[in-house]
Amino acid sequence: MLTAATQSDAPMSFALTEEQRLIKETVNEIAQAEFAPKAAEVDQKHRFPRENFELIASSDLCGLPFPEEYGGAGMDNVSYAIVVEELAKACATTSVIYSAHVSLCAKPIYIFGTEEQKKKFLTPLCKGEKLGAFALSEPGSGSDAAAAKCTAVRKGDHFILNGSKNWITNGIEADTYLVIAQTDSSLKHKGLIALLVEKGTPGFTFGKLEDKLGIKGSSTCQINFEDSPIPVENMLAGPQDGFKVSMVTLDGGRIGIAAQAVGIAQGAWDHAFKYSKERVAFNQTINKFQAIQFMLAEMQTEIDAARLLTWHAARGQDLGVKFTKEAAHAKLYAAEVAMRSTTKCVQIFGGYGYVTDYPVERYMRDAKITEIYEGTSEVQRLVIAQNVLKGL
Repeated sequence: MLTAATQSDAPMSFALTEEQRLIKETVNEIAQAEFAPKAAEVDQKHRFPRENFELIASSDLCGLPFPEEYGGAGMDNVSYAIVVEELAKACATTSVIYSAHVSLCAKPIYIFGTEEQKKKFLTPLCKGEKLGAFALSEPGSGSDAAAAKCTAVRKGDHFILNGSKNWITNGIEADTYLVIAQTDSSLKHKGLIALLVEKGTPGFTFGKLEDKLGIKGSSTCQINFEDSPIPVENMLAGPQDGFKVSMVTLDGGRIGIAAQAVGIAQGAWDHAFKYSKERVAFNQTINKFQAIQFMLAEMQTEIDAARLLTWHAARGQDLGVKFTKEAAHAKLYAAEVAMRSTTKCVQIFGGYGYVTDYPVERYMRDAKITEIYEGTSEVQRLVIAQNVLKGL
């Protein structure tokens, strides 16, 4: 863990431990050697890089922040954020495949699951034998989780699931899905439940893969349920806890997306910095021009600040304190930094930045989604405002 004072609200030191530095170096080496060279091809072909996930699994990263008894590595959430960032520097698609698997599926099972559910579902997720996904958004509801129309009606020892879910990351490729459904619309958010659904369940089908602006290989699709029987023992937490499961899951997921945004921004910056030392204009490399120097300096300052906000939120999660506001801070700021930074990196490349022969246009396209999923930037501002006002 990061070095910190004993009081949970005391100032925290952000010096990485030796273990955290090692995981950062190891993942960076893997990502730059194995994932970066094929990132453009994954993007252009909209190809799910299954081999990337398999390498992540074989490197014991799928269960990184979970106990060893479930097949995890027993590490902390700061280390997890570091891994997501290093993956995103190389390939944003791979980072979100990993982040959705860990933050949005495995983590809520660990937090809310029974021992039986952890053994059945969490252990294969931690080992990378199964891939996870989270199904909350619907065709008519995104940020408004309580407006879910997908229904779960109990009949004996099963819930009968009907409806559709949209924008499911790892969609067609996943094996285990955490699905939020409504048992009684009159109860609104109190009627929501969380169900663990396995691929192959009768009546469970997939819609078309979405043709996205960025993160094109992450297998995003609609999933549909028609009279799908889900065993009651697959319900996570209690019969009125679906909304709570969703909100806790999104808090953790926002740390993952913040880390992804930081990685995208840093990856683009690294390319722009290298290019600025090579590109000659007016008889000198462009990094000699103050305009370029100021752009690089401003970007790196913001990226460093976003990284620290992300680690701060992850540290709160490790300490077991409430981190909703901190996760929203990190996600909001990191996502907007990613957009500002990648746009400037394209500008530094000039015309070359606008073509697919160079990587920065991909980073810019990948960055945009970080302002949208896991709660839009507008939702993050609302979350922050609500938490600030509670303290007045």
